[in-house]
Amino acid sequence: MKAQFIVPPGGYFARRWSEGSSMPPLGLLYLGAILERAGHEVRIVPADILRLSWRDVEREIQDFEPDIVGSPCLTENRFQSFKLIKLCKKIHPRALTVLGGPHASMAAEDTLAHLPELDVVIRGEGEITVGEICEAIWSGRGKDFLDKSAGVSYNMNGKTLTNPSRPPIQDLDSLPFPAFHLVPFEKYDFFMDVPGRGKLPAANMITSRGCPYQCNFCATPAHWGRRVRTRSPQNIITEIEYLVQKYGVRVIYFCDDTFNTSPGRVEEICELMLERKLNIFWKCDVRINPMDKPLLRRMKEAGLFHLSFGLEAGAERVRTEIVNKPIDIDSFHRLIQWCHELDITPNVFFILSHPTETREEAEKTIKIIEEYGDKIESSIALLHIYPGTPLEKRARETGILPAHFSWTKRDRSITTLPAAQGDVPLFLDSLGWAQISELLFRWSLSSGKYAVFEKIPKILADIHSLKDIKKYATMGFIYAKIKLKNFFKKNI
Repeated sequence: MKAQFIVPPGGYFARRWSEGSSMPPLGLLYLGAILERAGHEVRIVPADILRLSWRDVEREIQDFEPDIVGSPCLTENRFQSFKLIKLCKKIHPRALTVLGGPHASMAAEDTLAHLPELDVVIRGEGEITVGEICEAIWSGRGKDFLDKSAGVSYNMNGKTLTNPSRPPIQDLDSLPFPAFHLVPFEKYDFFMDVPGRGKLPAANMITSRGCPYQCNFCATPAHWGRRVRTRSPQNIITEIEYLVQKYGVRVIYFCDDTFNTSPGRVEEICELMLERKLNIFWKCDVRINPMDKPLLRRMKEAGLFHLSFGLEAGAERVRTEIVNKPIDIDSFHRLIQWCHELDITPNVFFILSHPTETREEAEKTIKIIEEYGDKIESSIALLHIYPGTPLEKRARETGILPAHFSWTKRDRSITTLPAAQGDVPLFLDSLGWAQISELLFRWSLSSGKYAVFEKIPKILADIHSLKDIKKYATMGFIYAKIKLKNFFKKNI
């Protein structure tokens, strides 16, 4: 049985993440490892990294003649994934077409209803489900197995059907390591800049699935489940040793949603790193609340050099009542102080335009960033609407997403900012576009992260309507206004 998984030419992530190095697609590599273990033939085609055109992708499908073709589907790259499915069904109609990933999982019925070329959506974790599908195809059962397969939605005889969800995989150690050999690892050019050491070869790992928290904008609890399942420290260390020996990796990015949901497990991982003398550096994303200084010191001793965490909003009301993330601001300031004392780079995530967020509340977010200046790395985004989240429900109820809205169609009545934020609907509520633009440029100019003139070609490519012209004209006016104000402030 032949399975082919393709990352579309446009890439796996939003444009703002596509510059520079990229990371191997762990989700596809786990699927590849599972299917290889079962004796199937697997080909993974990262068209973005290989710089393949759509014609090249067509030739890849024709050459391999797969029984099943799948693609990862995030909200940012969904239209690329849809195009891939249409292309595959046109040139190789015999293949079963499959989408997986967070967007497809959360918008399965909408996607299937509007994309007749798509046969199956695998919801949630895909390893066991895709294994069952491939076994069924291999045994010659055709599509008859679909009505008995948990965790899938599918089109059958013109109808969109959804089966019950599959229970989460409890023993993550039972999964094989991602099949990095199925992609051209060296072409990812994945390096991370470690202070005092320069750019070192890196690899990405995930050590847990699930999130116990309930942030209003996040689909992780619905996609992975609220019960956190973890790999054992020994299993994690074994994979790190493999990556070091096989690929010369010196830096690990633990891309768990929340690496420190179990502080005791983090402590065990650190102890093993030190005991095995791995001599690696690493970074991770954490929740502010469970962190304490002794644990952070131990993480530093084991190689931690970069720590990311989300405050999301400067105003306590917004964090607590709207985002559902009741973080004490003093804990936030303490964590940054500990990072400085231990020589760890703190990277903080912020979001603008929360539901009911006022200008004064948004100002608190920007002032925190301005007060810290270059003492922190900061990332800021306009609030994105993702399917399956409490925020999507609110957006539909308030009309921010219109009644006729479908995730499969480009809707010019909603606001997106593809050149900077990805092709995702933005939640625009209390703040006006001019206010949002001013706050964004204050952040970007103070951090030196926004090269406006480099974005102009991409911005022009995103203009499709009078609304787009007005949107970008407003941003241009605000940008010029702030630059002039800063110029006169410096020279008068």
